[in-house]
Amino acid sequence: MQYRTLGHTGVQVSTLALGAMNFGAIGRTTQAEATAVVDAALEAGINLIDTADMYSDGESEEMVGKAIAGRRDDIVLATKATMPMGDERNHRGSSRRWLVTALDDSLRRLGVDHVDLYQMHRWDPTTSDEETLSALTDLQRAGKIRYFGSSTFPAHRIVQAQWAAREHHLGRYVTEQPSYSVLQRGVESHVLPVTEQYGLGVLVWSPLASGWLSGAVRAGREITTSRSTFMPQRFDLTVPANRARLDAVEQLAQVADDAGLTMIQLALGFVTAHPAVTSALIGPRTLDHLHAQLAAADTVLSADVLDAIDAVVAPGTDLAAHEKFDTPPALLDPALRRR
Repeated sequence: MQYRTLGHTGVQVSTLALGAMNFGAIGRTTQAEATAVVDAALEAGINLIDTADMYSDGESEEMVGKAIAGRRDDIVLATKATMPMGDERNHRGSSRRWLVTALDDSLRRLGVDHVDLYQMHRWDPTTSDEETLSALTDLQRAGKIRYFGSSTFPAHRIVQAQWAAREHHLGRYVTEQPSYSVLQRGVESHVLPVTEQYGLGVLVWSPLASGWLSGAVRAGREITTSRSTFMPQRFDLTVPANRARLDAVEQLAQVADDAGLTMIQLALGFVTAHPAVTSALIGPRTLDHLHAQLAAADTVLSADVLDAIDAVVAPGTDLAAHEKFDTPPALLDPALRRR
């Protein structure tokens, strides 16, 4: 396992980090299965675990808490807030009112007195940066969080939050967690240059593109991945974007074969090769999935392989832009860009 410094924090984290979204109902995993995955990940040298309050309505946090009991101090523990937690209209977002409550709920579920990294799961356009940053700064001073960061923020919102922190003399986001993979490279043109400019640590999610880059999705095969069962539209080959992805996957499979790599090694080696990226979040449901992904822990792609990937999917290109969570709304809704 390799380690890198998380932004300017001085904290050393593994280049592969364990994402816990599949713990609980989403991934249909039991506590025993989740604990086994955590045990194997820590044994392999992973030291960062990332979850969120909304993953299986808090069940993921509960499972993580039980799995790390007795070894909390050896783990960089990250969670997230802002996504809806139930139907109550104020049980979401990044207001002070909600974040104070949401963090206490997360700490209770995790069974800890603090988290190392508290992330805003999405940008909340209804709440000012000053409101959110002041609440996070107070929670940091209270010792409940060590650092705070953003997740899937558009580049301009990352910049605005940095300036708001400076203007109001508040703590600042020290990390960003964007979606990034060979098939979704748009962040290379805007988000990653900004994170480098401001010295943010970057924890990328979905580096296997929801299973498209796992090796399980190939032409002529029935698609039976876990994601395809509850997100069938993302794998419907009558959709042009999905046909384009499949074509790219077939070409990338040849690149991987020529380099003597698995598709997973190619995909994870690609994202961790970018100088802006600190860690890639892997989200295994099973031990077999974990071991297949751990095989990429020491993968370093040559310039020739990276050039071959660029020839398949051009730098800065998203093959499924409609699935991006940080795309400006006006790019998706014509009414918003017309008088």
